[in-house]
Amino acid sequence: MAVAPHPCQCGRVGVKRGLATVFQRAHPVPEAPEPGSVTLRARAVVVERGGGRRVLDGIDFEVRAGQIVALVGPNGAGKSTLLAALTGELDLVSGTVELDDEPLTAWTHLDMARRRAVLPQSHAVGFPFTAREVVAMGRAPWVRTDRQLRDDDHIAAAMAATDVTHLAARPFPALSGGERARVALARVLAQDTPTLLLDEPTAALDLGHQEQILALARDRAGKGAAVVVVLHDLGIAAAYADRVAVLDAGRIAADGPPRAVLTTELLSRVYRHPVEVLDHPVTGAQLVLPVRG
Repeated sequence: MAVAPHPCQCGRVGVKRGLATVFQRAHPVPEAPEPGSVTLRARAVVVERGGGRRVLDGIDFEVRAGQIVALVGPNGAGKSTLLAALTGELDLVSGTVELDDEPLTAWTHLDMARRRAVLPQSHAVGFPFTAREVVAMGRAPWVRTDRQLRDDDHIAAAMAATDVTHLAARPFPALSGGERARVALARVLAQDTPTLLLDEPTAALDLGHQEQILALARDRAGKGAAVVVVLHDLGIAAAYADRVAVLDAGRIAADGPPRAVLTTELLSRVYRHPVEVLDHPVTGAQLVLPVRG
């Protein structure tokens, strides 16, 4: 197994591939982004699946430090596909994705792991690691850096924030679906990156934990992180997001502040079902409800 160079090394790093040696730039540990700066950007991204079926069609999208952006839309609209494209997991037909103003291809996996953390929809682990060991995996990008000195603090804080401290010694596969989801999120929080990409983090959670998780996302954004979250609950998107991007058939139908985007006309058209948008009579909070006969 190749041994990675110290991440703070300067100059070029020789990586042997077959008989050749390819030299790559060694990137330093990243600094925190400036508030409002773009940490992740998609330019004219096109993705196809299943024999040329286009699932993202010319997507332009950006994520800014200090903001929560909610990706919403009906099933099959392209929300999770867009998130996967932003992480570099998918091959693009055309377009580019940039992380910290550089194409994803310019970064090593270690570079990307220090800049963005990803919470996928599924939370499978192949071996019976304990919950704490799974959370500790989030600290792997910081090995051999000064930030490794705070591993225990980050792990403990992430587990406390997601209410899984009492599960620390339990085998991950033995946890319930909701418990696994919270442990997986704790791993992402422990990674401590400037950008968080969360795919349906509330899907397996009860009402109280849903609110807790979005409050954590709000807190991270308040401290300067850029957060992208895929949601199905439009009321949660209205309550917690700074921006909402509505996807429809692989395109962005609207992108902007919740009150500008989450309208009766747009949502009824995109979801192909009557939707009512109104203000709470006491708090004034924006409510999004399906019209029921």
